[in-house]
Amino acid sequence: MSTANVVRGVAWWNPGSAGGYDGPMTDLPRLTVALTFDHDSISDGVRRGDSPVKLSHAEFGVRVGAPRILELLASRGIPSTWFVPGHTLTTFPDSTNAILAGGHELACHGWFHEDFAEVPRDEEREIVERCAEAVRSVTGSRPAGWRAPYWSLGTSSLATIAAAGFLYESSLMADDYRPYRVRLGDRHSVTEGSRFGAESELVEVPISWALDDWPHFEPAAERGRDGLSAPSKVLEIWTEELRYAHTHAPGGLLTITMHPECIGRGHRMAMLERFIDAASSLDGVVFDRLDRYVAAWSAGTRSGRSPA
Repeated sequence: MSTANVVRGVAWWNPGSAGGYDGPMTDLPRLTVALTFDHDSISDGVRRGDSPVKLSHAEFGVRVGAPRILELLASRGIPSTWFVPGHTLTTFPDSTNAILAGGHELACHGWFHEDFAEVPRDEEREIVERCAEAVRSVTGSRPAGWRAPYWSLGTSSLATIAAAGFLYESSLMADDYRPYRVRLGDRHSVTEGSRFGAESELVEVPISWALDDWPHFEPAAERGRDGLSAPSKVLEIWTEELRYAHTHAPGGLLTITMHPECIGRGHRMAMLERFIDAASSLDGVVFDRLDRYVAAWSAGTRSGRSPA
């Protein structure tokens, strides 16, 4: 039985226990790489009332980026996960159909790419249900996954997502190569300290800004970010994460977040091809959809086979 630190009912893996933090997760490939795409297109631009120039930048994703990505994935036989706002899904049905025809997972990402930290709870529930129903209408089944737009969540968001029946959520950063169960009901106060809620059935697929194309490549003057990084810099970051995970986190999951309007530019597509080559060269690395990996991981944790 593994040793764990327990603080007010919260268990963390103990780095000093047998195998360390990065002990093996059994019955899973050596490393799974998940290529995930936030197919925002013009959804948030419509909500904000963006200018024609900004809308055209977003339209590049559905017009050029997504077809390029799907062609690359098909040529390599790689399944992936697409987080698609409801507006994108319904406004561009040809793009939605192309994703499904390629055997990729369709998951939820808001409707107009709303910031859930600013959405009232009742409206939040309506958006979540509307998105889930939109996916069900084109796939025949409820979606397994949710990713919050902007990776932004309000105090009630996780409970709302769990109550809607999602298998997993992908907006948090408390781990890197291991999924974990989402806690519900955490409370933090400068006067009363921190109290952690109980783990739920909702699985978290952790993400990282370093593994997201957007902050590397897209300028944001209002945030003091010039963007427009050289692809070689981003490739170095992503491949070093890949190699570290392959060596130190057997059975783990490396999740890459991309946006068709960003990664779809030619020089960045070339970088993505090189990253795929690097992953494919490592023994035991597979590419898969998040719903499949999470289902396998969940089955392992329920049966007690995984120390995670």
